[in-house]
Amino acid sequence: MESKQLVDLVAKACDDKRAEDIVILDMNEVSLIAEYFLICEGTNERQVQAIAREVKVLADKQDINVKRMEGFDQARWILVDLGDVVCHIFHRDERNYYNLEKLWGDAPQLEVKL
Repeated sequence: MESKQLVDLVAKACDDKRAEDIVILDMNEVSLIAEYFLICEGTNERQVQAIAREVKVLADKQDINVKRMEGFDQARWILVDLGDVVCHIFHRDERNYYNLEKLWGDAPQLEVKL
């Protein structure tokens, strides 16, 4: 599966669990870390965990290896590393503090297709 298809599927999985303010950054020209960052938020810890679980289920169904999942227990910022796509799931209170969209401001934002 191509990275662009994967990030679109991850966006849909996040939306299915009612993630808010979903943003996709095209990291191809600005970083070697990943091709795409998907950033979203949940309103409470349980929702943040539910979004992360849904992304993991999607990866399992597509036979995509989740390289790493960090922050699940605290559910303030969960990072799900799918290789070329890194999904950042924030608790609403934390997202503004870390402000990844500004940090990676050189990366173009893509339209989220749901």
